[in-house]
Parts: sequence; C-alpha cells; structure tokens
Amino acid sequence: MRDIGVELNSKPQGEWDGDENCPFYGTLRLRGQIIEGTISKVGMQRSVIVEREHIRYMKKFERYEKRTRRYAAHLPSCIGEVNVGDYVRIMECRPLSKTVCFCVIETEAVQ
Repeated sequence: MRDIGVELNSKPQGEWDGDENCPFYGTLRLRGQIIEGTISKVGMQRSVIVEREHIRYMKKFERYEKRTRRYAAHLPSCIGEVNVGDYVRIMECRPLSKTVCFCVIETEAVQ
C-alpha cells in the first residue's frame, strides 16, 4: 500500500482487484481539495454521488439558506462496501470521466 500524502483515520480494509484508478494500490495521484459529505446515491460501477450541505447568508432578506452541492466520486475497490448515508472524505484527482474528478479516500458508517 502506498502513501497518498494525507493523514487518514482508518486504512482501507478491502482487497485490491487490479483497479489502476486506486490511490492506495494503483497509479492514481491525488491533489487539491479534500471534501467531507454523505453518500446520497450508489448505483454506478465504482462511482458514488456525495452530497455536502452548507449555509449561505442572503444579504437582501437578512436570512440564511441551506445549499447542497453534489460531487461524483470514484470508489476504489479497496475501500469496500458503502451504503447511502455513510460519511466519506473525497479528494480531488485528475478527470476520470466526464463528471468524476474526485476519489473516495476514507469512509465511516453511520450507526
């Protein structure tokens, strides 16, 4: 397993199946921003949709509004099984497809 340059709380538990787009065992390099959010959709092959909510102040109405941003992220095989609602950290990488520019680096299940 290779060092990805980021401090992680837990190491991947699954096994590697030859995926070259794996930051831990393959050749994928990670860079840029780290984003934390919850998984909102699992259904694509080796990809998930991660949602992050943030609060924005509206000056005109003097109130706050809640905004949601969705990111498509690659799910390496060594991360293992994830479900909707799991809390994950994703990190920016090179574009892997038209919409996927992030990779899951850490996950923790919600009890």
